[in-house]
Amino acid sequence: MDIRQFFLIFRRWIWLLVIGTLAGGAIGYLVSNAQTPMYQASTRFVVLRAAQTGSYDYYSYLEGQTLISTYAELLTTDKLLDEASQVLGFPVYAGQAKAEQLGETQFVRLTVTHADPEKAATIANVLVDVLISQNQELQSIRYINAEQNLQNRITETQAQIDILQSEIDTISTSTVQDQLATVQSNIDTIQDQISELETQITLLKATAITEEQQAQLADKQANLDQLKPVLALYQEIYTNLVVLGQPIESGGDASGKLDQLQTTLNLYQQIYISSISSLEALRLAQAQNTPNVVQVEPAKTPSAPISPKPVQSALLYAAVGLVVTAGIAFLIEYLDDTVKTPDDVKNNFGLPVVGLVADLKGNYQAKNGLKSGVFVAEQPRSPVSEAFRALRTNLEFSSVDKDLKIIIVTSSGEGEGKTTIACNLAIILSQGGKRVLILDADLRRPNVHKQFSISNRVGLSDLIRGRLGLEDVVQTPENIKNLYIISSGSLPPNPAELLGSSKMAEVLENLRNQFDIIVVDSPPMLVSDAQILSSRVDGMLFVIRPGKTHIDVAKSPLEELNRIDARVIGVVLNRIPRNRGYYYGGYRYYSPYYSSSGYHYTETLSSSALKTREKMK
Repeated sequence: MDIRQFFLIFRRWIWLLVIGTLAGGAIGYLVSNAQTPMYQASTRFVVLRAAQTGSYDYYSYLEGQTLISTYAELLTTDKLLDEASQVLGFPVYAGQAKAEQLGETQFVRLTVTHADPEKAATIANVLVDVLISQNQELQSIRYINAEQNLQNRITETQAQIDILQSEIDTISTSTVQDQLATVQSNIDTIQDQISELETQITLLKATAITEEQQAQLADKQANLDQLKPVLALYQEIYTNLVVLGQPIESGGDASGKLDQLQTTLNLYQQIYISSISSLEALRLAQAQNTPNVVQVEPAKTPSAPISPKPVQSALLYAAVGLVVTAGIAFLIEYLDDTVKTPDDVKNNFGLPVVGLVADLKGNYQAKNGLKSGVFVAEQPRSPVSEAFRALRTNLEFSSVDKDLKIIIVTSSGEGEGKTTIACNLAIILSQGGKRVLILDADLRRPNVHKQFSISNRVGLSDLIRGRLGLEDVVQTPENIKNLYIISSGSLPPNPAELLGSSKMAEVLENLRNQFDIIVVDSPPMLVSDAQILSSRVDGMLFVIRPGKTHIDVAKSPLEELNRIDARVIGVVLNRIPRNRGYYYGGYRYYSPYYSSSGYHYTETLSSSALKTREKMK
């Protein structure tokens, strides 16, 4: 479809679009007002990364962004929400809190939604406080084991130092043996720790990519470097204790024993100092590698709810209603397979449109009781009369190569106005000075006599059966010159056989000789009568009602007429709606010119027209 068709469809369905828009807006407004007001409070905090020990590269940047995203996710974890609920005294749900990183910065915005504005601000601030309080615990998990081992070593070393200092003057074999067992236990523990660290270092060296993994590798290597000298000191202490135990068993010199004890004490003191240094270094590393969370903008109590917003909801629902109704309208148009425009006739049937007639059932016609069959006689200057004159002109052009003396007017179905076209066309042809006969060949549901308000006691059926002569069945309406009418007469039980008889052929030949033009009103193509008559006439007019006649329904009889070589002059689009330019076709190009001085001009009937109407009644 082109832009013009879209515009015409819009004009046709604008009432539905307006109703859909208004209904959608009303529903949105009512639904919005029925909702509980919700308030939103937000706070911002910054995640300061730990001190960098190496170069700052792209991997460090990615790790920092991941760290910030991790803190944003921690704010919505069940553990943190449960702790916040305990602090607040009322439950906090995951759906109420939403945290997001602000661009590529180190800032995180925490937004809390709640029906109570004060609670929304309180929840946001408490969640950040709980996150800050848990930050140290979350980051110290990986240092707990190493710190505990160092603390245990310091405690044991201090105990051994105290024992040695108290036993320097009094040496016994049992004391040395106890120390040997303790030292051996420490040696085994340290050796296990060294083996575990060496294994972990080997794995990290093979897979260390990120800065966090490199930091773990450095921590483990430093711990290994600290443990190896301590292991050497313990081994030396063990040797001294073994040597120290031998003189006790053999009763050696006491001064030698004292020197051995003093040496062992010095070694323990070295282990103690080394352990203290390692513990301080571990705590310093923990402090350097722990990110700092700082709240930079506390949440404030919101003054206005974020939802519902009746006006915005009404506009949104109105837009949805407009889209839905527009979709319905276009779907109806898409599924509508009726003939609408002359282009549809040309594209689907390959026939020209020789006539465009507007709907005759207007307010003026109903008010004054005019018959549609004599409309052009009563309204000679109306746009409809001009449409029939245009049809007459097109028929004259069609008769250049072959005379059109007998013309059948038919349609695909009933209610399309073929009788109206036939009657008004006959009147227009008679106004050209020719003797015109309107012949009602619809022997099933005749309607010509109703259009002219004449009797139907005798007619074509009597003429075919030879009961009456031509002069007995021909009728002439008053005040319409050169027009003659033969109604259907009594309805026979076998109209198709009667129309197909040789007597009917004789009647048509006789009429051809008596009149200049014969307009035959035949039954619609639902029955075979029109097909039977098509071989005995000079041309056929096919009447289609735009917006009502389906393409498939009209195509089937036209294809049948084509198979029997019937001459179809063209299509007449009848009963075009006056208020729908979508169906006007060519009719709209001349109807406005005559509307001011034609149809409206004839609102007051002339006296002769009034007399004619009364006589025809």
